Amino acid sequence: MRRFRRILHATDFSTASAPAFAEALALARQERAELRLVHVMTPPALFLEDSYLSARTFREMQSQARRAVEDRLARLRARARRAGVRAGADVREGLPADEIIRAARRRRADLIVVGTHGRSGFARAVLGSVAARVVTLARCPVLTVRGR
Repeated sequence: MRRFRRILHATDFSTASAPAFAEALALARQERAELRLVHVMTPPALFLEDSYLSARTFREMQSQARRAVEDRLARLRARARRAGVRAGADVREGLPADEIIRAARRRRADLIVVGTHGRSGFARAVLGSVAARVVTLARCPVLTVRGR
């Protein structure tokens, strides 16, 4: 069986990510692997196309959002360390699937663990699927864990 030395867990902090984190943590512990936590921030401009924000307000929003993400990642990293797992975290900006793939390549991940909402049909077509895109583009194995 293949040994995993570097496991990357991509999280959006949703209910679908929690079971994926638990699985990534268990695998990292079992394999004595490093666990790298990754969250991708989508630029607020994608959601505010008809709104006007001053540059200062925009920078403040980004800064506050980044601090909140870093705090949440720090809590997950602390849980991993309490479980005896070496863990680190990265915050990236851009399109989630693309940035997850870039992070996995940069970190030379042996495995990507990502949660999935389990949408199908119309909902998946309209909302897309980060997990499906990661599975399609990744150079390493991807474990998808269905959320609750």
